[in-house]
Amino acid sequence: MVVEEGGTPRSPEAKLGMQVGDLWDVMEPQLSPTEKLNACFESIPVSSFPSAPSSEFIEIKSDTTVAEAVKLLARHRVLSAPVVDFEAPEDASWIDRYLGIVEFAGIVVWILHQSENVEGSSVFESVVNASDGGDISPSVAAAAAAAAAGMSSPRYKSINPDSPTATCGKFFETLTASDLYKNTKVGDISGSFRWAPFLALQKSNSFLTMLLLLSKYRMKSIPVVDLGEVKIDNIITQSAVIHMLQECAGLHWFESWGSKKLSELGLPLMKASSIIKVHEDEPVLQAFKLMRQNGVGGVPVVGNDGNKAVGNISIRDIQFLLTAPKIYKNYRSITAKNFLTAVRSYLEEHQRASPLLSGMVTCHRNDTLKEIITKLDDMKIHRIYVADEGGYLQGVITLRDIISKLVHEPRGYFGDFFDGVLPLPANSRV
Repeated sequence: MVVEEGGTPRSPEAKLGMQVGDLWDVMEPQLSPTEKLNACFESIPVSSFPSAPSSEFIEIKSDTTVAEAVKLLARHRVLSAPVVDFEAPEDASWIDRYLGIVEFAGIVVWILHQSENVEGSSVFESVVNASDGGDISPSVAAAAAAAAAGMSSPRYKSINPDSPTATCGKFFETLTASDLYKNTKVGDISGSFRWAPFLALQKSNSFLTMLLLLSKYRMKSIPVVDLGEVKIDNIITQSAVIHMLQECAGLHWFESWGSKKLSELGLPLMKASSIIKVHEDEPVLQAFKLMRQNGVGGVPVVGNDGNKAVGNISIRDIQFLLTAPKIYKNYRSITAKNFLTAVRSYLEEHQRASPLLSGMVTCHRNDTLKEIITKLDDMKIHRIYVADEGGYLQGVITLRDIISKLVHEPRGYFGDFFDGVLPLPANSRV
């Protein structure tokens, strides 16, 4: 039930859903359900969206090391956090206070970048040598810094996930013990936009704008801040929107949409042949490389037959290579299968909750969207795979896919909204 005894909403999200319902009831009857929802969400400012829990709202100073940032993101169970310039004055505006966003995706890039000096020595091989008592040369250290900043040059190339160095069970233990890992700062790997540290919404912007940015425009989270303010007021994530929708179950506007089966809504959008996947005997770094190359937040791990899933690795799981590297030291190589086995054992031993412990979460084409939303929200996951009765993959549904079925972008809606906030070139920042 959306309301408790006495008629009060059970949560801030449910209250918001009831507000949508009130607007829905006065819409012109000739409008389609999607047109009604577009109009409803255009009428509600993002300032109405419930604030993120304090445990999930963190800021990281630019002089924080990557090692500490990984721990902070993992501890607060968030994928990203705004980076504060530690040298910014107290009264600086938000544009001058923040440098960008640090996220697990950027940390993955940092790990995947391998630099080479003029003589052709690998940075990571030098790190391994240094861990045995050697020194990292200034030229190699400079190349490492370039890799951390995401520089692109013929002198720099990506790690080969199949190389013995990258797949060795001791590789990440050596890397996390190195000065390179301990001394690189988040300010060096935080992404930014041309005129501002990140694309933000003002409090007066509409829900529709927010929903379109999180779906069609592929943003994972959106800070909310007004131009004259010093700090971010709120951060709205795809997961927070899915939770809001789950809290609206039972309301008539939600049921008109959520009670439909996946097949009726044209889901999954991504079919089996297009799913990016990693085989269980491939190096785990290959999974993260595929995520980066294809702009996805997770990949299924499939068995030798190539299409039956045995697990899932998401972008946030990179933390387990960095916060618990010792659990792999007895493995000759860290394959995707070995990674899943080692992390599950580690989580069970330390009694830590994680989607990895749930194994492969799947659904079927005849499931309703409401059932999918409930499962995603309950499991705290960002994607769910559509499988047949035999467990063979038929497609994948992401939070973005669900939001995209809720609203559509009217012609010319954004106008010049994106002018000046296009991402920097790939060779400028991670």
